[in-house]
Amino acid sequence: MEELSNLLQKNVSILTSSGKTFVGTLTGIDTDTMSVCLTNAKSDAGLAIHKLFLNGETITQISSFDKPFDLHSLGERLERVFPRMVRVMEDAGVIVVMDRIRLTEKGIVEGSGPAAERVQKVYEEFMREKGGIKAG
Repeated sequence: MEELSNLLQKNVSILTSSGKTFVGTLTGIDTDTMSVCLTNAKSDAGLAIHKLFLNGETITQISSFDKPFDLHSLGERLERVFPRMVRVMEDAGVIVVMDRIRLTEKGIVEGSGPAAERVQKVYEEFMREKGGIKAG
């Protein structure tokens, strides 16, 4: 379920058991029923739908278009600045620096102080180089 949760706020394509395809931003998931909510969706017939709720029983496939965030490369870059103090936890989508600063693809989620500021600078430089949006 973690993989599916990582697709939240990302563009996906959903194929239903009736053969219809919907494309939109995944904005909600019920992990018990596998039902989902798409925002700004489009049907394969070209119909624009502001909000679309699909029952999990009708979903046969969910595909992601967005390239996954390269957590490993960011971890390697942080390792150069903080040798032997960086743990990349790809399954959780988190990098932990010095056992107290937590960083995701969106930036720092936990930690403060001079070390956290340095981590933020490395993150921003990484995002600029990768063509991502600068956090801040």
